[in-house]
Amino acid sequence: MISLQLFIALASFYFVMFVTPGPNNAMLTASGIKFGFKRTLPHLIGIPCGHIVQITLVCLGLGKIFQIYPYIQEVLKYVCAAYLLYLGYKIIGSFSEHKKNSSRPLKLYEAALFQFVNPKAWTVAIMVASGFFPKEEILIIAILFSTLTAAIVCFPSICLWALFGSSIRLMIKNTKIKKIVEFLLAFLLLLTAIIIIIN
Repeated sequence: MISLQLFIALASFYFVMFVTPGPNNAMLTASGIKFGFKRTLPHLIGIPCGHIVQITLVCLGLGKIFQIYPYIQEVLKYVCAAYLLYLGYKIIGSFSEHKKNSSRPLKLYEAALFQFVNPKAWTVAIMVASGFFPKEEILIIAILFSTLTAAIVCFPSICLWALFGSSIRLMIKNTKIKKIVEFLLAFLLLLTAIIIIIN
C-alpha cells in the first residue's frame, strides 16, 4: 500500500541519490560551464527519462538478471568509467574559442541512454525495487508511483549541478581561469571514474 510515509521515504532516498556527486552530475556541471543552462536542458530532461525506463525494467524483473549475472554490472562499471575518462580528455582545451563551434551538449536521447551504462543509476533502480516498491499494490500503480516520484525529485535535484556549472561559466572569462577549471573538471571526471571502478 502507498502511504505518505512511503512517499516521503522514497522521495528522500531519491533526493540524496540524485543530488550527491556521480557521473550524471559531473557531466551536467561540465555542460553547464561549457554551454550554459539553457543548452543543457535536453541533457537534464534525458536523465530522468532514461532513469524512468530503467526503474520500470528493474521493477518488472530485470534486477534479477544482475543478481544472477553480477559480472554484467562489472562490465557496466568499466564502460561508464571509460566514457567519463573520454569526457575528461575532451574537456581539456574545450573552453577555448576555436573549439566552441565543433562541440555540442548531449542530446536528450544520449543522456537517457547513458543511464544504461551508469552503475549509480542501476544501483538506485535496484534499491528502489527492493526497498521501496509497494509490493501489495497493483503492479502498474506501484511502478507509476516509483517512476513518477523519481521524475518529480530527479529533475530539480540534478538542475542544481547544471545551474552551478552555468554560474561558474559567467565567472570564467579569464583564459588562465578557464584552463584551471578545465583541468579541475577533467580531474573530477577521472576521480569519479576511479571511484566507480574500485566500488
